[in-house]
This record gives sequence, C-alpha cells and structure tokens, in this order.
Amino acid sequence: MSLADVWFVLIAVLWSGYFLLEGFDFGVGMLLPFLPRNERERSAMLETIGPVWDGNEVWLVVAGGATFAAFPAWYGTMFSGLYLALVLVLLCLIVRVLSFEWRGKADSPRWRSVWLWANALGSAGAALIWGVGLSSLLYGLPIDVAGTYTGSFWDLFSGYTVLAGVAVVALFAFHGATFLTIRTTGELCERAHVAARRLSVAAVVLGGVFLVWTVVVATQRNDQDVFPPVLPAALGVAAALLALVFAFRRRAAWAFAMTAAATVLVVATLFTSLYPRVMVSSTDFGNSLTVDNASSAHYTLVVMTVVAVLCVPVVLLYQGWTYHVFRRRVTAE
Repeated sequence: MSLADVWFVLIAVLWSGYFLLEGFDFGVGMLLPFLPRNERERSAMLETIGPVWDGNEVWLVVAGGATFAAFPAWYGTMFSGLYLALVLVLLCLIVRVLSFEWRGKADSPRWRSVWLWANALGSAGAALIWGVGLSSLLYGLPIDVAGTYTGSFWDLFSGYTVLAGVAVVALFAFHGATFLTIRTTGELCERAHVAARRLSVAAVVLGGVFLVWTVVVATQRNDQDVFPPVLPAALGVAAALLALVFAFRRRAAWAFAMTAAATVLVVATLFTSLYPRVMVSSTDFGNSLTVDNASSAHYTLVVMTVVAVLCVPVVLLYQGWTYHVFRRRVTAE
C-alpha cells in the first residue's frame, strides 16, 4: 500500500469521525423545536452538546486540510464543482454558530424561537447537503480530460444523491435522539426515547435503501466488483437494524453505539465504493480522478505522515478527555 492509499484511508477516517460526532450535534439541533416543552428543557438539550459541538467541527477542518495537502487535484476539482454547495454548508454552519451564541442574548420568546429554528434548519440543511455532495463523487460529475469540473450546481442532483441527503438527515436525527437518551434525565429523556423509536424506522429504511443503492452505483458507474463495497454496506444495515431493536428495548447506550456504528459504516461504504478513484467522471470514465493521479508528491506525503503521527494522538486524547469531563447527564432543573 502506497502513502497515497494510506492518506485516502485517513481522509475516510476523518470524514467518519466528523459524521460520527457532528452527526449527533446535528440530530440534537433538528430535534430542538419538537422535544422540549419549556425553556429549561431547551437549555438542557443545548447543554448536552454545548461543550463539544465546536470541537467536533475540527474534524471537518482537518479533513479539508488533509485533502488539500495530500490530494490537491481532488481538492481543486471537488471544491470548484461543489463550490455553491460548500457555500450553502458554510452558511448553515454559521447560522448554527450564531444560534448558540445569540439565542441567550435576549429573553424575548420570539427572539429565542427564531434562533431555535435557525439551529434546527441549519443542522438539517448541512446534513442534507453533505449527503448529496459526498454521494455525487461516486455517482459521477462532469469532469473533462484536464480534471476540470464542467457542470453546474444542478449536476449534483440525481435520484441517488437526493436519497443520500435525506437518508443522512434521518440517520443524524436518529443518532441525535439516541444521544439524548444517554445525556438527559426525566421527562425530556422519556421523550427522547419515544423520538428514537419513531425515527428508527425511517432511518433504517432510508439508510438501508441508500446503502444497497450505493453498492449498485459502485458496480454500474465506478467499475467496482460487488465485494468489497457490499461488506461495509451489509454491516451498516445490520447496525441500523440493531439500533432500532435497542431503541425499542430502551437499551440507550447500545442504541447510541449502533447509530454511531451505522454512521461510520455509511462513510466507509462510500469511500470503499470510490476506491481507487476519488471522483468519478460522468462524461468520460477515463477522466475520473484516482488516488494516484490526484495525489501530492511522495516527499509531501512523507512529511504529512510524520506530522500526523505526532499530532493526531494528542488531539484524540484531548477530545477524549473533554467527553470524559462532560460525561454526566444534564437535567432540566
């Protein structure tokens, strides 16, 4: 395995970490208008993610930076093709940040309601766009022989990519509900259990169809064999089904573990289906960007590997310590 292959795997790991951690952030945000019954419960929901949401977004920054350094051709084509989509994602993320910071600046119920809905819509919007954008890399985008994106914003949308976006929204909402069952108490926790059970069916159906369709797309549009993409896809379906079972049995910790596993396996299925390509060309398959033709020079990858070996364990330890410190359940009182 070359260093370019190693960095492709590491970028997949970074996206998995981002979806895993930011996924329940987004899920909690989507549920904000529906679960709490009073201001104290709304504050409790926000406090479950308050200490960690901004740290979770670091995974996205690192994933983007690693792509830029390790695969500059991939970064250039992807960011030019998905430019408007990325602007919309940034807008959603900015709205979420403002909702956290500005919601408590006034006691007016209308003011707080506006920012509560802003958080919910920003969370759902970002999840939807990430699903559409990442799945379009596999489904295919118009790329010419020079590796330049030649399409428009609307080329991102197809039946498959729209389903991917909706499935990610449903999975994140389910993930957020299971997170609340292990982080809250009392009536709010009970309503989180109910929400998890209700969301589980939609998440399993949409996620299952998306994973199966991903394997089909990989074979038909990316010249892949059924194996290995079918392995993470099957494991993802199994994890989602187990999450449903645990949610109905009120096994909160296991339900959250399974939604976390399903989220990671969705990313694993996408990246496994892509390899050895990083972007599939819909105009001419020969124009597709691959791990080899999109990567940086060997020396650059060596330097990046040394830096990653030294720095990543420190970041992981710090973030793990943060979650350990804020592990207690949050009460509405």
